[in-house]
Amino acid sequence: MKLKEIKELSVADLRTKLAEFRQELFNLRFKHATAQLENTQRLPEVKKTIARIFTVLRDKEVGA
Repeated sequence: MKLKEIKELSVADLRTKLAEFRQELFNLRFKHATAQLENTQRLPEVKKTIARIFTVLRDKEVGA
């Protein structure tokens, strides 16, 4: 997800997306460990998206 898309979401939606991306990261790590992962570039993308969500959540909490 792009930062612009993330900033437009509400806090509840951000928490939902965070849970989804964490689950996806878990699944990607599992597939990577068992040598079933085809697109290894997806791992850093998901990690960066999770970090972006945490950043926007923190900004919204401090701003509120």
